[in-house]
Amino acid sequence: MTKRLNLKDVAELVGVSEMTASRALRGAPDVSEKTRQRVEAAARSIGYVPNRIAGSLSSQSVNLVAVVVPSLNSYVFPEVLSGISSVLRDSDLKPVVGVSGYDLEEEESVIREMLSWRPSGLVVAGLEHTETTRNMLRNAHCPVVEVMDTDGTPVGHCVGISHLDAGREMARVIVDRGFRKIGFIGTKMPQDFRAMKRLEGFEMGLAEAGLSLHDAEKFPGDSSIQRGRQLTEQVLSRSPDLECLYYSSDVMSVGGYMHCLAAGLTPPKDIALAGFNNLQILEGLPLRLATTDACRREIGVRAAEIILAGPCEDVPWVTEQMQPQITLGESL
Repeated sequence: MTKRLNLKDVAELVGVSEMTASRALRGAPDVSEKTRQRVEAAARSIGYVPNRIAGSLSSQSVNLVAVVVPSLNSYVFPEVLSGISSVLRDSDLKPVVGVSGYDLEEEESVIREMLSWRPSGLVVAGLEHTETTRNMLRNAHCPVVEVMDTDGTPVGHCVGISHLDAGREMARVIVDRGFRKIGFIGTKMPQDFRAMKRLEGFEMGLAEAGLSLHDAEKFPGDSSIQRGRQLTEQVLSRSPDLECLYYSSDVMSVGGYMHCLAAGLTPPKDIALAGFNNLQILEGLPLRLATTDACRREIGVRAAEIILAGPCEDVPWVTEQMQPQITLGESL
């Protein structure tokens, strides 16, 4: 564990008084622009975050747990939040959510603002951050838990799954089912690091069987059922001999299935389909689609338990890798 940073560290780095450093970070008009920029740059370089809690509370934390996720427009992250909320419900702590929009600079800004209010814990999705964000996480006054992913180097606590392994295992299952001409459709690429890792693992699994992707569509925009339908139509139009399609999310695979229904295609006879996340939207479809359960709620539960365990200096860092489960359904 690193020592907790304070304003004196920033002031000494720049060579000004603590009072000047404080005024500079508050944007006071009596501090020159040059000094303000130097102080802000020094604060960023070491990950210092100003404390926005007023004087009498300056050494305390508020009863909030900051949760930073890439999006609330998907079905994925609300289940993580549900797991966190279920654990915190009987405590004094309550979650507050920030959204990064799959933008690392925006994530840095959101985390800086949240940490300035001295929350009792921070949960952040993913392991990829700017260096300034990593510094802030290392020096945070509260427990920090990175969630959803274990393929990388965590700053501290980490709870998630290996997306590389999840992609590789789905490739093995698809190959074992006898499919050889296999395609991929993904969204939010390359911003969605976890989807990119699943694709990497998927291609590794295919390579182990002497295969490669027959076709791929890496769409930069958001996932939606409509988008899944559109992209499936495009891919099958240019590669009508495809035998199987693997999607970066269940939302997209449902769209693919909608295209099949409209085009008179019967999975898996005409085209096999597989998604990821085991979302509730799969329930009630005429055909059970193949998917992978990514343990989202369980990850949220465990992250909240780590935060409730106590201050970061009292709890050894942990990395917990959960095991996703593939469901074949009726589409493979």
